[in-house]
Amino acid sequence: MAKDSQRDLAELVTGLDARLADADARLAREYPGARGGRQPVHSVYVPADRIGPGLAADWGERALASLDTYAPDPADLARVTGLDEESVAGALPRVRAKLADEPIEDLRADFEDGYGTPGDEAEDAHTRAVAEAFVSDLAEGTATPYFGIRMKGMEAAGRHRGVRTLDLFLRTLLEGHGSLPDNLVLTLPKITSVEQVEAMVWLAGRLEERFDLPAGRLRFELQIETPQSILLPDGTVAVSRMITAGRGRVTALHYGTYDYSAACGITAAHQSLAHPVADHAKSVMQVAAAGTGVWLSDGGSNILPVGTPEEVHAAWRLHAGLIRRSLERGFYQGWDLHPHQLPIRHLAGHVFYREAFAPAAARLRTYLGSVEGGNVADEPATAQALASVLAQGLRCGALDEAEVAEATGTDAVALLALATRRVGQG
Repeated sequence: MAKDSQRDLAELVTGLDARLADADARLAREYPGARGGRQPVHSVYVPADRIGPGLAADWGERALASLDTYAPDPADLARVTGLDEESVAGALPRVRAKLADEPIEDLRADFEDGYGTPGDEAEDAHTRAVAEAFVSDLAEGTATPYFGIRMKGMEAAGRHRGVRTLDLFLRTLLEGHGSLPDNLVLTLPKITSVEQVEAMVWLAGRLEERFDLPAGRLRFELQIETPQSILLPDGTVAVSRMITAGRGRVTALHYGTYDYSAACGITAAHQSLAHPVADHAKSVMQVAAAGTGVWLSDGGSNILPVGTPEEVHAAWRLHAGLIRRSLERGFYQGWDLHPHQLPIRHLAGHVFYREAFAPAAARLRTYLGSVEGGNVADEPATAQALASVLAQGLRCGALDEAEVAEATGTDAVALLALATRRVGQG
């Protein structure tokens, strides 16, 4: 009887494995888990005709000068931004070092809304100049951790020009550098159908053949800035289907604040990262990207910190609040458009990660069994989230490896492994 029961159980288990084999394979393929590597804290968009070698260093100098001009000490900066004074004082030396050494983490040459349509001859010249500037920075060792272009998208009016720009950019980059840099990023804007993502996949494959690149080498971000990229006419979620249609090439989803808000009928005075239509779109993006390894990026503020001291202070306070809001909601990347925005981008991020550090480290130490006690019983998914916030803090320079290791009882390698482990994995 016992043997028969064991045989019956084995048949049940084997039958279940057979029934679920396709679902298991699909889950592993479509939801591989958190993506390893460093996610930039921002993307800096600069019109393509203003890109030149050494841009990041120049922006860093201008960002530091703005701090010295408009908020020369921590008390001033805390008052202006609304951030805690003690936290600002603790983070400010790190922020100044960041602005001196690595002010821009991701630089995007913009051939779309921020650039316009100057004509083929001018855009060709600017495309070559952008690629040559990136090549120069690579040769000098001053390239930003990530860089690339936002070309015109797959809409009928701009797709021919977008393909021409992308082809010329890649060709010039390969000719100057000899290979395609690992940190290259391409952004596809104005997406209004799943078919446009499929077309970008097709185009990427053809360009790989054209330039003798490995299959799958060209990957791209999706800029979510149209209602059609959130919801399809049949009521299904467009962005989920777009990620799947990307066939592993989609690296990130970037929310486009102003195009999306305008398309939803929001008047300019009320367009914001914090508007309910923005929150809805970003919530959909967040659920669609969860577990896929696709990064999320919020948009930016178009209120630039320029003009009188009062105008700069008001823009900084708004920016600090929006950055903090995005971080609290799980969007660890955003957009910046002006050098004077960089101090607040890094300051708000550093303050966030410094404040998250002690409680997250204590809970993680308890979870890992380094200490007894604690009044929170964390599950593996929460432990992964705790490790993730510490990993983000390490990567952007807000935290040091030594202090994290001491507080958590584990080293950075183990911490990063936990942060990128697939949820549900043993």
